[in-house]
Amino acid sequence: MVEHLPAEVGTLYSQIRHSMKVSAYTLAVLGCRKLLMHIAVEKGAAAGDSFFKYVEYLSEKNYVPPDGKHWVDHIRRIGNEVNHEIKISSQEDAQQLIGFVEMLLKFVYEFPNRIPQPV
Repeated sequence: MVEHLPAEVGTLYSQIRHSMKVSAYTLAVLGCRKLLMHIAVEKGAAAGDSFFKYVEYLSEKNYVPPDGKHWVDHIRRIGNEVNHEIKISSQEDAQQLIGFVEMLLKFVYEFPNRIPQPV
C-alpha cells in the first residue's frame, strides 16, 4: 500500500492492485501505463499530451528517481506492446510493472509527505 496518493491516482492504483487479485494481468499492465499519465498530469503536465511527452515530463521534472528513467521507459515499452499489439501479459510482467509503479508512487507522493514540508 502507498500513502498520500491524490484521489484519482489512488483509485487507479487500487484498481490495478485489484486486477492482480483476479488474474487480470493484461489489465494491470495497461493500468500501470495509464497511471504514468495520471501522475504526470497531476504533477503539472498538460492533459491531452502524447504518452511519450508524459514520460519525458516525469523525467525532466525529476519525479523519476536518479538512474530510474529506465524503469519508466520499461513500463512504457511493455505497456505499449500490450496496448498496440495483440498480446496478453504474463503474471511476471504485471508484477514487475506494479513493483516499479509502487516505487515511483512512494518516491513522488509517500516519502515527501512523511515529514513536514519546509516553510
